[in-house]
Amino acid sequence: MIRFIAMLLWRVINGVELAVFTAILYVLSYLPGVLRPFYYPLFRFWCRSFVRALGVDLRLHQKNTLPLPEHYILVANHPSAFEDIGIPALFPVHSLAKIEVKDWWIVGRISMAAGSLYVHRESRESRNQAADELEQALLEGKNIALYPEGGCKGRRIFESFRFGAFDISLRTGIPILPVFLHYEAQDDFEWREPQTLLHKLWHMMTTQNNRVNYYVYDAIDPGRFTDKSAYTEYVHGKYLEWQVRYLD
Repeated sequence: MIRFIAMLLWRVINGVELAVFTAILYVLSYLPGVLRPFYYPLFRFWCRSFVRALGVDLRLHQKNTLPLPEHYILVANHPSAFEDIGIPALFPVHSLAKIEVKDWWIVGRISMAAGSLYVHRESRESRNQAADELEQALLEGKNIALYPEGGCKGRRIFESFRFGAFDISLRTGIPILPVFLHYEAQDDFEWREPQTLLHKLWHMMTTQNNRVNYYVYDAIDPGRFTDKSAYTEYVHGKYLEWQVRYLD
């Protein structure tokens, strides 16, 4: 009984913390960009607050044998909506998200103010524009995160990866940092149509297994490859290996 009350109190405290920081970030998002250079660090704190409010046990597993580079393009599989907060909670990255995120209530505005980038996945013109914006962000010294499956495809990787991240890596010389995402309660975290975001948040909060594992591996030097096809195929193959290791 005491443990239950303590857990409930902890949930309430975390929920209040998230509500307060959400309100602060929402108000600050209306400031001109030049007046909010501190916004992105606050955004990352907000992501960690969001993780705590959901009651998720987010764990980083450092499988890398070499030090991580300071500048990188993070790629990950995309089984859930949780990585929209889970990735920036752990890594200093600006994410590429689907254009629909802009319209999410409150969260969309916070995401835009934090410097997230967007793409209309079905539009070639939008994808080309997003690639240019990603490259510009990298030239400005930012790290970026994207999902080469081209969307939230579920717990299993079936399709080949899209070339975009690997093409940009080759052009800029910036390495790929692969992170494999594993949700132990896959049914509760996996995004499936026609579920809404509110449905998934409720599933995450009420799951009986709140463990989430993010496995980071050694960065991959683009100098090892001569073309984007070979580069993409190599990284896709590594993800298939990790899928067997963690999901089978």
